[in-house]
Amino acid sequence: MMKRILFVMLLGLVVVSCEKNTENTMTLTGNIKGLKKGTLYLQQAKDSTLVVLDSLEINGDGSFTFTEEVENPDIYYLYLNKKDNNDINDRITIFGEPGLITVKTSWNTFDTKAEITGSKSQEKMEEFYDMASKFNIKELMLVQQAGLPQFQNDSLALDSLQNQIDQNTIRKYRYALNFGLHNGDSYATPYLMLAEASQANPKYLDSIYKGLSPEVAESKYGKMLKELLDQN
Repeated sequence: MMKRILFVMLLGLVVVSCEKNTENTMTLTGNIKGLKKGTLYLQQAKDSTLVVLDSLEINGDGSFTFTEEVENPDIYYLYLNKKDNNDINDRITIFGEPGLITVKTSWNTFDTKAEITGSKSQEKMEEFYDMASKFNIKELMLVQQAGLPQFQNDSLALDSLQNQIDQNTIRKYRYALNFGLHNGDSYATPYLMLAEASQANPKYLDSIYKGLSPEVAESKYGKMLKELLDQN
């Protein structure tokens, strides 16, 4: 009888242990359409260096699955070595978090048309960059316009273009800060403030930090945002 009780207790401990591990496990799965041969790497930046966490040789089937323990939602990368001697457009950025995350893409548009689902942090990051890209495109158009001969020889026209560029930059920062103020419950928020708005007025960044949920404030990027503020 005693042996039976001990067995049940040990089994319970194993189950609890497995449940705890599962809570923090990220399962990254998907398919790379059209890929016949290559190596897929799961990477993460550590101490300013990209570290390979796992890899998978693909031969004839573009399906893949990686599992990784995630202490805090964080940025991960899927890097595809297609063995074509070309490193361009071969890396996808993913805001990883515990749970099932699915990636669907194609070998020839690996990073440009990847569809990533299952990560709330990823959704917020994509929402931000979808809007930010519009500001970037407008700035590029204005800069290209300023390089045309008819503007190079017209100081008033150049001044007008420069004013438009400056106003576009201001609007871009306003959008970033407004996004931060209204998304304090997203782990993507402190990451985006660090990546895209670190030069903004510290008092605005401080307001964003104070609006973070306790869990987000204690996350990796929440702590990094606090360190940035402490330096000012």
